[in-house]
Amino acid sequence: MSKILTVFGATGNQGGSVIKAILADPALSKQFKIRGVTRDPSKPSSQKLVAAGVEVVSADISSVEGALRAVSGAHTVFLVTNFWESMKKEVELSQGKAVTEACKQAGVQHLIFSSLRNVTEISNGRLPNVTHFDGKAEIEDYIRASGISSTFVLPGLFMSNFFEFFNKQGDTYTLAWPVNLEKARVPLFDAAQDTGKFVKAAISNWPSTAGQRILAATDYYSPKRIVDEFQQVTGYKAQAVEVPSETFKSFLPEPIAQEMLENIQLLEDPGYFAGESLEPSLKLLDSKPTLWEEFVKQNKEKF
Repeated sequence: MSKILTVFGATGNQGGSVIKAILADPALSKQFKIRGVTRDPSKPSSQKLVAAGVEVVSADISSVEGALRAVSGAHTVFLVTNFWESMKKEVELSQGKAVTEACKQAGVQHLIFSSLRNVTEISNGRLPNVTHFDGKAEIEDYIRASGISSTFVLPGLFMSNFFEFFNKQGDTYTLAWPVNLEKARVPLFDAAQDTGKFVKAAISNWPSTAGQRILAATDYYSPKRIVDEFQQVTGYKAQAVEVPSETFKSFLPEPIAQEMLENIQLLEDPGYFAGESLEPSLKLLDSKPTLWEEFVKQNKEKF
């Protein structure tokens, strides 16, 4: 009999990618029946999942009772939380705790969480405002302490963010960042195509992946390499420019300016994944993740 895999954020980038990857895998699609959790089961993207054989449910993850509906009877759960919805760490934290407690009550065997590093800790307090990382790291700590067998998939910097990061003036694209353009290292990740590849690795290799962090990125790129490859693939004029912190902040809405400044500064020191190698994580995959030049080729018209 198939085991249930509950996937939160079923119609989003990460959850949607997990569902696609499991459905396309000959072994895992037989092993698991997918339950997709989404806010609105009636919307077209949800109905597409239903047509593909996914059980689609809505769940309120602000309470244990609300989350229980989604995880009851599940063997494995993939959880992704969304800081940007509320922009409050305490809201994200309470959602992560509610789902963890619901998983515990429901006897879930394996909880996979889309996590990130605690930037305040790894920077020794130098970058204390990257709240959307720190909140996820605190949820990870809570899950580890819960005793549930768990694996943590840490997404790199979304390639799709460069649709906003590049500023086009005239015929030139500019990446203006407050970091050293050679030294900063960006772990690039195509969330929509590749989250499923890394989560599949967490599932297929479990229980040996229990307690592990799997770093989800294709490679470390310098800002200069990002721009050079963008230029080569598109034929567009492009440049990377190092700008002062205050100039960078002036490009952004005030509520997120300091957070995003420190998020980019993290890339130079101590590093997005605190300098950890991607190799052990990449070795777990059964297919290669998307390279930056491939992503640019596929999405040229969106830039």
